[in-house]
Amino acid sequence: MANNKDAFKDYLQLEKKYSPHTVNAYLNDINFFESFNKNQFDQENIDQVNYSQIRTWIVSLVDDNMSNVSVNRKIASLKAFYKFLLKTKQIEVSPLLKHKALKTPKTLQIPFSEKEVDDVLNQIQNPEGFEEIRNKLIIDLFYTTGIRRTELIHLKASNVNVSNGTMKVLGKRNKERIIPLLPIVSQQLILYFNERTRLEKVTDGDFFFLTKKGLKLNDSFVYRLINNYFSTVSEKVKKSPHILRHTFATHLLNNGADLNSVKELLGHSSLASTQVYTHSSLSELKKVYEEAHPRNSK
Repeated sequence: MANNKDAFKDYLQLEKKYSPHTVNAYLNDINFFESFNKNQFDQENIDQVNYSQIRTWIVSLVDDNMSNVSVNRKIASLKAFYKFLLKTKQIEVSPLLKHKALKTPKTLQIPFSEKEVDDVLNQIQNPEGFEEIRNKLIIDLFYTTGIRRTELIHLKASNVNVSNGTMKVLGKRNKERIIPLLPIVSQQLILYFNERTRLEKVTDGDFFFLTKKGLKLNDSFVYRLINNYFSTVSEKVKKSPHILRHTFATHLLNNGADLNSVKELLGHSSLASTQVYTHSSLSELKKVYEEAHPRNSK
């Protein structure tokens, strides 16, 4: 079993090009099921389990008050593992072949309004010192480029080109894309660069965004940064970097950008992924339509 998991790990890293975080999540889920199967059925090898055993695990997860979303994620990890075993001809049929995901409520991702974004940026309109300058730039980059949190964290200093106003980011599955920068953001980049060079100690100098101690940022740091600033202007439940990415796409669509252009800027592989951002633009379109169409005034 260990050899299969090692080979699966290599497959995820080298062929699928998943991030270390995603690979670890997959392996943790598989180890979790392996431990359950051993305790429940006294079976160490999960290569040959049947769906009944997996179903028992699902029931136990639900009984432990795990959300359907979390259960589905664990099953997705298991499904990927058995798909790998099929591909490498170690099994003939996946035990999850006929499994249907548990139903989950559809949560609406509500973007920030233009006023909320403006209010936050106005709070730090004239930033002073390294941290304020960096924080304002991070907020502006999320809002003006739609960059993902992990893309921002791993952005290399060498991939930011102030002279031609672009930056190169490494997206999902190591897919690179070039993102144009607005002139106002390029000005902030220069300001940040100047402050960055004054740091006393830089440990992670390859990375563009650093803490005041010269270290690379992490997920929780960036989440707290966005959440703290937007908590002062918004009562929305979710105030995260992803909501700013969502806001970027929605505001572009509201102001006439075509879906294909937004898709390219976001780094989506298909239009289906981008279409989840259209609900707000459709409501805006409906408003314009109702106000403009002559039949609505009759």
